[in-house]
Formats: sequence, structure tokens, C-alpha cells
Amino acid sequence: MDALREINQWFQSNCNGDWEHGYGIKIETLDNPGWMVRIYLYDTELEDKPFEKIDIENGDNDWMVCKVEDYFFIGMGDVNKLETILKTFCEWQNRYKDAL
Repeated sequence: MDALREINQWFQSNCNGDWEHGYGIKIETLDNPGWMVRIYLYDTELEDKPFEKIDIENGDNDWMVCKVEDYFFIGMGDVNKLETILKTFCEWQNRYKDAL
């Protein structure tokens, strides 16, 4: 399954008439240039799940940081990392999907 489809399914599974009005997923560009993905985890199955921070720094054109902070999954990376950030989130959430 590709990351975009998985993110869509995760978002849809958390839409309950309330959550999607105040929370959700944001994908933005950064001016260095790069990507930022913010996924709000509060009131989802992931809100209290551990996530080991990923910090890759190989220069201006090869970097990525993914972490969970204040109920957000935050992924940032260079212009080529959007799919990798989304896959990182999907792999993490898949570890807990079957446990529910």
C-alpha cells in the first residue's frame, strides 16, 4: 500500500464528526526549501505511543527529522523527503494498528 493511500485511510478512520474539525494533517513547504508534515495525534490511537526521533543530517540536500512532540507527529525534510516522511508515519502507525 502506498503512503498517500495509507495516510488517507488513517485520516478517515479518525474522522468522527469532531476530530476532523479541530485536528488533522497539514503538509507545508519550507523556505530552505523542504517539506513539513504535522499530524495531530490527540484523541487517536497514537496519542500516547512511543516514537524514536529520526534525525538525518547529510547536508542541505539530504536531511530529515521526524519526531513526536506535544501530540503532533512532525516530519521535516529536504525537497525529496515528502514521501519518506509519510512512509515513516505509516510504518509507525502500522505497528499499532493491529493491536487495537
